[in-house]
Amino acid sequence: MPTSSDQTVTNREQRRDPRPARSRELILDAALPHFLAHGFTASTVEGIAVAAGVAKRTVYNLFPTKDDLFRSVIHRSTETSERFITERVESDIGVGEFHDEILAFALTHARAVLSPDVIATRRLLIGESRIFPELAAEYFERVPSAVLQAIAARLERYHELGLLHIDDPRTAAEHFAYLVLGAALDRALLEPRTLEPHRVTDSATAGATTFLRAYSP
Repeated sequence: MPTSSDQTVTNREQRRDPRPARSRELILDAALPHFLAHGFTASTVEGIAVAAGVAKRTVYNLFPTKDDLFRSVIHRSTETSERFITERVESDIGVGEFHDEILAFALTHARAVLSPDVIATRRLLIGESRIFPELAAEYFERVPSAVLQAIAARLERYHELGLLHIDDPRTAAEHFAYLVLGAALDRALLEPRTLEPHRVTDSATAGATTFLRAYSP
């Protein structure tokens, strides 16, 4: 009969074993496009396992149900977006020439929101929001709403530095975000192909320039 010390050794070995973590990433990488292509209802664990190059049992060992797998796909995207907020929205304020800084931040924001993974996640959630309304609501609060709040805080800091004139930071954040994304967001959501990089750059630059004209002191 295994002793508690034996179990401790086993647990340590499992923590050191990189294979489950690698399998998890392979499965999640395969699951997002599979769910998007087939829809949640028509998607199968077998199909996702084949796409990931793992055994069906491996999928079930890591994700007991298809619901669990779908939620994990969305949560991984959410966590990536939360890191973006910390690393790119809430940092590097006032480190260079203001005009260049705003343009660079606008491009960073546009590239993040219009990235293939983010667009795929949003398209998937929109399509499955009837089945997962609480998951869609959670994603909205933790990603789009949280990003706007972080942008508002950044713009308020610029106001305090005398670089912008802002009465309502939240409204200004909405103006900034939507001017920067422009029609590119709708195009990315509704067209299956990836946006050309120059379209993203042009949209971000034009939007940031318009924002600066409106909010310069």
